[in-house]
Amino acid sequence: MSHPQFLVERLPNVGHVRLDGPEGRHAAAVQRLRCGQIVLLSDGMGAVASTIVVAVSRDTLDLEIREHWTVTAPDPRLTVVQGLAKGDRGELAVQMMTEAGVDEIVPWAASRSVVQWHGQRGRRSLDRWRATARESAKQSRRSWIPRVPEPVAATGALAERLRAVRRGRGAALVLHEEADQPLSTVDLPSAGEICLVVGPEGGIADPELESFAAAGASPVRLGQTVLRTSTAGIAALAVLSARLGRW
Repeated sequence: MSHPQFLVERLPNVGHVRLDGPEGRHAAAVQRLRCGQIVLLSDGMGAVASTIVVAVSRDTLDLEIREHWTVTAPDPRLTVVQGLAKGDRGELAVQMMTEAGVDEIVPWAASRSVVQWHGQRGRRSLDRWRATARESAKQSRRSWIPRVPEPVAATGALAERLRAVRRGRGAALVLHEEADQPLSTVDLPSAGEICLVVGPEGGIADPELESFAAAGASPVRLGQTVLRTSTAGIAALAVLSARLGRW
């Protein structure tokens, strides 16, 4: 069984460290960790340390660092542009894609998205996506927390991002049920970025698809069935991870 992992803002290389706040309370009160147990700490940006519990209070752990190392960021990086979904489907997609190894999740307010993020409601939704990515990274023992930037709404802005990926010799892909080429056979770069667009429940509108194609993005499909927006991303990441040797 792998050791539990917790996230910290700063990770010293040697000495003792105190785990407090929400992470410390969860470790002490929920997981009930005890002296002598091994705990992993990470700053979410590649730095990891193996520690041993030397003291426990009600909501803190005192830890002694045994060894530390740095995990290199994956290359090529996997980015998913995720169409906004109603209910908790968006957060479910973020959770599963983080567990599957996505490196960046870009919220996309597509023209057919039932939900649109505006004002404080939009800010809260973005915060929930970021919190979900953080917690899922911790649960799955990831050394890098996926980046969740501000949402993109304008089709032109997203098309320009896809164009930039192509200029950097990366791959810009759009999941679409009518595409001829399977994702399992498309050419993939050995470095850079692979950016995959996943539409909302209503799918990607024709003008959006045309704009992305003009930017150099290639439409691809997973199979003969149509997946939900909350599951299409993780299915695609599984295919890409296997092809890239991550899995």
